[in-house]
This record gives sequence, structure tokens and C-alpha cells, in this order.
Amino acid sequence: MPKPKGKGGKNRRRGKGDGEESKRELEFKEDGQEYAQVVKMLGNGRCECFCFDGVTRLGHIRGKMRKKVWITAGDIVLVGKRDFQDEKVDIVHKYSADEARNLKQYGELPENARINETVVDMAMADENGGGDDDLGISFDDI
Repeated sequence: MPKPKGKGGKNRRRGKGDGEESKRELEFKEDGQEYAQVVKMLGNGRCECFCFDGVTRLGHIRGKMRKKVWITAGDIVLVGKRDFQDEKVDIVHKYSADEARNLKQYGELPENARINETVVDMAMADENGGGDDDLGISFDDI
């Protein structure tokens, strides 16, 4: 019978949440970078990002982050602008909800930035004008 040589395969590494993301230094934007919110995931490591300079661009998740950092719709990310393509950006860093709140407090993000909201939440707020959910049904008629 063969001797065990290692401590397990990829499932062992996958299952552990080592907590490496617990306390890290807040990354601010530099020149050539911008804050953005992911609007929609498109697949193949690409997504639609609304940059906080008012332009919607196609975001590309960089190779170092693929399959390690999961990005979903509604996340606040730091993107690097391309010199040669204005309509495309590269996603450099993903902020947690706490980090995004800190950025908002420091004045880096605009006040209308919605943190920790999905696309459905954003669409519902735009559709209803942020008001109550009146569906037009009156129960007095019944």
C-alpha cells in the first residue's frame, strides 16, 4: 500500500476559510484607477461596471483574482482604466461591505453609492421610486 505523501488534495485547501481577509489595509485609488460597482455579470470573467465617474464600462477580472475572489453584482470594486480602450477596465481589487462603508465615510465614494445591494434591489428602487410597494389592490372591494 502506498505511503501518504501529502495532507490532502484541492478539496482540503478549498474548505478552509483561513480568515486572511479579516483585517487588511484599505486600498485607495491612484491615477489611472477608478471606483466602480458591478451591475451585471456577463460570464467568462467579464462584467458590466458602473464607474463612479458616470460611465458604464466592460470590466474584466484579472487572472490573479479569478477563482479566488468571487465577484457578484452589486460589489464595489477598484478598476484600472486602460490607456488604449476607454470602454474597458480591469478589476484590480474587490472591497468588502465594511471597506466600502469606510470609503464612503472618507468621501472617496459618492453619497448615492449603494453598498451591499444586488441588481434586483437597485431595479426595484428605481421602478418604485424608492417608495412603498402599492400594487393597486384594494381589499375593501372583496
